[in-house]
Amino acid sequence: MLDRIAYCIKALFSEDRRYYRDIHRSLGIYPHNIEIYKLALIHRSASVILDDGTHVNNERLEYLGDAVIEAVVSDMLYIEFPYHNEGFLTQMRSKIVSRQSLNDIAIKIGLDRMVVAVQNYTNAHKHIYGDAFEAMIGAVYLDKGYDFVNRLLINGIFGRFIDMARLPETETDYKSRLIEWSQKKRRVVNIQCSKSKTFSDDGDEQFYAVVSIGDKEAGHGLGSSKKEAEQRACKNAAKSLGLTFKAKTKQTHHPKNNRTSNTPRVEDIG
Repeated sequence: MLDRIAYCIKALFSEDRRYYRDIHRSLGIYPHNIEIYKLALIHRSASVILDDGTHVNNERLEYLGDAVIEAVVSDMLYIEFPYHNEGFLTQMRSKIVSRQSLNDIAIKIGLDRMVVAVQNYTNAHKHIYGDAFEAMIGAVYLDKGYDFVNRLLINGIFGRFIDMARLPETETDYKSRLIEWSQKKRRVVNIQCSKSKTFSDDGDEQFYAVVSIGDKEAGHGLGSSKKEAEQRACKNAAKSLGLTFKAKTKQTHHPKNNRTSNTPRVEDIG
């Protein structure tokens, strides 16, 4: 079975040298088992279908990578913010592992040019790059182990793209901030969310949210969950109103520097 999966994946790719090069360019590593990384790049819209009807894609690796990333981020934040409570750490973790954050990182390291997916799907669902990033981290975990992926994420990726000092000031909870603003200004905010009449290209259910200030519509948003749709609608409403929110935090960041002293060189982590 595994041999058959490997054979089908190889049929989608050619010139392994190019994939070694691309993965090294994106992550700074050289794979041991290149086939796992190829699988991490196959979105379900472009699934390989085996003779028995099984669909092979990166969803299982995405599931694994999601868990690995959350564990690494939790550990990192526990060390970086030693004087902060559980609620603060949870909020910071949500900012780092959010779909938008991981999607931005995926694009910055070039995964958007490597993902295998149906073209129409990539146009409508930009978050698939963040999903591919999670799958790629799952592949690294299987290929090289937890300690390696822990160093890679903290020193090689988050160290480059996440500003830990400014992270507490980054606002992502637009719904709460908009409600607080409305109470302060004595404005009536109404947020309505329902299942959308439209579905994603692969048939997934979507939600549509509308934010009204008084009797006037201020913003709307579409998402794969009610929470995502509402946050997008509130963010759009804040933008239309010209509001700028700053995340609230009363605690101070106390950076820890000894973790990065063990940063592996590119030639060491290959």
